Amino acid sequence: MKKIALEDIMGLAAYEKMREKSRQRVIELKKKRRVSVGDKVSLVFENRDTVSFQIQEMLRAEKITDLDKIREEIETYNSLLPEPGELSATLFLEIEDQVRLREELLKFLGIDEAVFLKVGNHSIHARFEEGHSKEDKISAVQYVRFPFGEEALQAFIRGERTALMIDHPNYKASVPLAPETRQSLIEDLTA
Repeated sequence: MKKIALEDIMGLAAYEKMREKSRQRVIELKKKRRVSVGDKVSLVFENRDTVSFQIQEMLRAEKITDLDKIREEIETYNSLLPEPGELSATLFLEIEDQVRLREELLKFLGIDEAVFLKVGNHSIHARFEEGHSKEDKISAVQYVRFPFGEEALQAFIRGERTALMIDHPNYKASVPLAPETRQSLIEDLTA
């Protein structure tokens, strides 16, 4: 997937003029790309449009206009884009009980070994970005990649049954990918 460059980013004034239209488009896109796995975990599969929107929103929120700082934001967010033959996603641990947030989050330690896509008889284990969990702490937001081998990729494109699964001692859930989600992800994988 082509990385985002400085020339792809609008200035704050230009972005403000078309922000609502852009926001609505990305909301519709994310509806296809958000997958809830049980009641406490969801993943949003990232692509160039979702990442570009996040950059624009960050620049707007922080009122960043310095070119070096804009380049830093672009570099940071470009790391969310999938490489060829893989999908990338932002994983959210959705804990509603704010009083017990830390305790509830700690139950998810080890989730980095428990998330995978099952495509037919292929298992594609998620690779988690390092630095978001330690033995006594875990972030509610994680970044993951699903690297496809050629056989799994072809099975996915052919339409073999695909489910997103979590097999963790404290959290087990599975959900099949909806057809519109699959189609959107195939576009990423074949771009």
